[in-house]
Amino acid sequence: MHMADALLSPSVGLTMSAVTAFTLAYAVKKTAADSTFNDKKIPMMGIMGAFIFAAQMVNFTIPGTGSSGHIGGGILLAAVLGPWPALLTITAVLAIQALFFADGGLLALGCNIFNMGVCACLLGYIGVFRTIASRGLSAKRITAASVIAAVIGLQAGAFAVVLETLASGVTALPFTAFLLMMQPIHLAIGLTEGLITAAVLCCIYNARPEIIESALGKNSLSGTVSLKGTLASLALLTAVTASLFSLFASASPDGLEWAIERTAGTSELIRQGGIYDTLSTFVDKTAFMPDYSFPVPGTTPFSSTSAAGLAGSLMTLAFAGGAAALIGLFKRKKSM
Repeated sequence: MHMADALLSPSVGLTMSAVTAFTLAYAVKKTAADSTFNDKKIPMMGIMGAFIFAAQMVNFTIPGTGSSGHIGGGILLAAVLGPWPALLTITAVLAIQALFFADGGLLALGCNIFNMGVCACLLGYIGVFRTIASRGLSAKRITAASVIAAVIGLQAGAFAVVLETLASGVTALPFTAFLLMMQPIHLAIGLTEGLITAAVLCCIYNARPEIIESALGKNSLSGTVSLKGTLASLALLTAVTASLFSLFASASPDGLEWAIERTAGTSELIRQGGIYDTLSTFVDKTAFMPDYSFPVPGTTPFSSTSAAGLAGSLMTLAFAGGAAALIGLFKRKKSM
């Protein structure tokens, strides 16, 4: 559901960037003040960010539609890290995708963070997942919470996309027609994401229930809790997803592209001039792995995709983990 710059007017894009920047500043403040955020969460933020980057490369087919989807990852991140660290982590994923892989525009970055991050981490997790899971954790309750939260979060994000294009005056995407394409396809994607999220969370819960309890605010992952095995397992899963599972991603258009094509008759809407050309030129210089292809002479399409997946995962690990480390350092200095 990565929006391109052409779907937005400059005023809407810049307004949403400002709204998102304010929300992220607040997320940093909330994370630093969170009593459950400690040194054990720092590597977890990096590893989980890397995993979500890799997982978003794996588009799954939506049967009978000609469309595909991938997980957004907001609910999974929030259930492991807590909602505010999760929002910062998904921001790292989306920023790296936009800058280095030309996936989602820079003008649209604020919208993408809002649609896939705020809607999932705050509305989906706090409003739905936490409400259900706080009544008592079990595999059944985690599954129900994951599916319902993923569906509601993605439906809210899809609706936000429709509103953002409406406010931008994209006449090729009339409100009602676009809405009727966006919501049903993202319902199917949300159900699938919910089941994937539930599977991963149930594995984590069986291995280390303290992780999910910490995100719910029930404990702070004390020094007696070792996460080495969990972190190693997540790192291995990330490497396999980025290098192997990504090779089997569906080539069908994702839910947003599919909805645009069904509504406008084309999946490529173009705007030129001014800020669009400026940002496009900038991304042409920064995106050294466009379309998740590693530009090394002699590589096959398969090895190129695997290399791009691993490189992007490592970059996200460094970015999200580095941000977590800085917040942790600030928190320690403030407590002295």
